[in-house]
Amino acid sequence: MKKILATTALIATLITPSFLNADQAKGLNVLVNSGEPQTQAMAMVLSLMTIKKHKKEVHIVLCGAAGDLADKNIKGVPVKRPNGKAPSAKQHLKLLIKKGAKVEVCPLYLPNAGKDKSILLDGITVAKPPMVAGNLLNKDFANITF
Repeated sequence: MKKILATTALIATLITPSFLNADQAKGLNVLVNSGEPQTQAMAMVLSLMTIKKHKKEVHIVLCGAAGDLADKNIKGVPVKRPNGKAPSAKQHLKLLIKKGAKVEVCPLYLPNAGKDKSILLDGITVAKPPMVAGNLLNKDFANITF
């Protein structure tokens, strides 16, 4: 009897995480428009946790004031964390790129900021609206906007 209970408990322990993750999205689409450093930092932290802790894909599109995060010539603004560290959203963005996040800048950002692709950080490309729209319509991904 103890053997049956132990086996049942082991099977339940192994199967339960699969059931808990069954309804999770395949990944996250993150649209960042805000130029506010804390808002940008939160977008990056949640994106990072999506990749690191949940092993999910992340697609980020930077538009408007958030497009400045993609500009290698603009320094990031440090944002204090509860643990006392103060990384910038740009530092997190670079880490996200290294971890495999797909990062794009809105196609309207560059011409309206008087810039070209040469200012983009390595790993950032210009978004193609039909592809972004397809990502947003993909029911396997959750969408979040900052």
